[in-house]
Amino acid sequence: MPECLVFRVPTRHPADVSGLDALFASGALAPAEVVAVFGKTEGNGCVNDFTRPLAVMALEAALGARLGLTPAAVGARVALVMSGGTEGGLSPHLLIVARREGTGGGGRALAVGTAFTDDFLPEEIGRMAQVRATAAAVERAMAAAGLTDRDDVHFVQVKCPLLTSARIQEAAARGQDVSSHDTYASMGLSRGASALGIGLALGEIAESALDDTVIGTRTDLFSGRASASAGIELMRNEVIVLGNAPGWTGPLRIAHRVMRDGIDLPAIQGALADLGLPAAGQLPPEAAERVVALLAKAEPTGDGLIRGNRHIMNDDSDINATRHARALVGGVAAAAIGRTDLFVSGGAEHQGPDGGGPVAVIARMTGETGHVRSRLPHPHALP
Repeated sequence: MPECLVFRVPTRHPADVSGLDALFASGALAPAEVVAVFGKTEGNGCVNDFTRPLAVMALEAALGARLGLTPAAVGARVALVMSGGTEGGLSPHLLIVARREGTGGGGRALAVGTAFTDDFLPEEIGRMAQVRATAAAVERAMAAAGLTDRDDVHFVQVKCPLLTSARIQEAAARGQDVSSHDTYASMGLSRGASALGIGLALGEIAESALDDTVIGTRTDLFSGRASASAGIELMRNEVIVLGNAPGWTGPLRIAHRVMRDGIDLPAIQGALADLGLPAAGQLPPEAAERVVALLAKAEPTGDGLIRGNRHIMNDDSDINATRHARALVGGVAAAAIGRTDLFVSGGAEHQGPDGGGPVAVIARMTGETGHVRSRLPHPHALP
């Protein structure tokens, strides 16, 4: 029976892979078992955040040396999702996700599946071609994880591309137009198209509601389990699906909720409660030790208000709004968990309601866990 393992290691800088090397050296993890790596790097999270490709290069080199593969070959088999921006108190770190054959009996446990789209042409980014390709990749990743019931999927992470001036010009040379000539805006369109593809695959959004014009505009169309991060380091979508699947073994489970806004502490507490963890106040140390990872999306509200009070995230010309949002959500989540090494990603277009976003918790269970299913089968049915 397969087992999904998740290791959380700190990083001293974007190219620091010493934590990964230590896992290999200790025998806790074999290089061939690694299927995905989530990373938080200390860049600005914008178009020119080169901490993300630096981290990818370091990981590809480290894994390649251990596996006897070229960096390109590593990239073809391991999903490497680097999310830039550790504003506020967020700590740079890596989440290393592995799959191995377990020794326990099969039941229902954390499962992981990955898939990749083909490279996109610049003119396909932020458009229906990306939506459809992402949906197909999510379905392949679910099949790889043995997740046949959509309600057993709790979090889908996508790393997606963005447009640069060179990519825009390359399309123009072929007589093609792109979704945006604003490179920063292209990040949101790419994230949005990817999230809509996830929602399509999970049955949260009807295909009849989708076309190019709704991407980045229809905030009422969203997935409650989608997380997308855009970067300059790739031209395809890399998809990681996490859920609780039958036939898997091990102590890890995942649960999720949808945050209504950046201060929706009860949503985080609800995900903790779904995993049998205390849902009031900050987790005591013994409970916090059971939390392996917290993954969340952060986005400023479009109307400039949080529960009726004005915020300035969208009006700050010095610091990008997504950076403010990461710091806000990171602080709320850290207060709940009692730890700052949390995977909080900014830019939540079509990922949860306007100003909110999905939050998922992976925890180590003790004793009988039961069946953790999605409490929110449709994203609009928020409690």
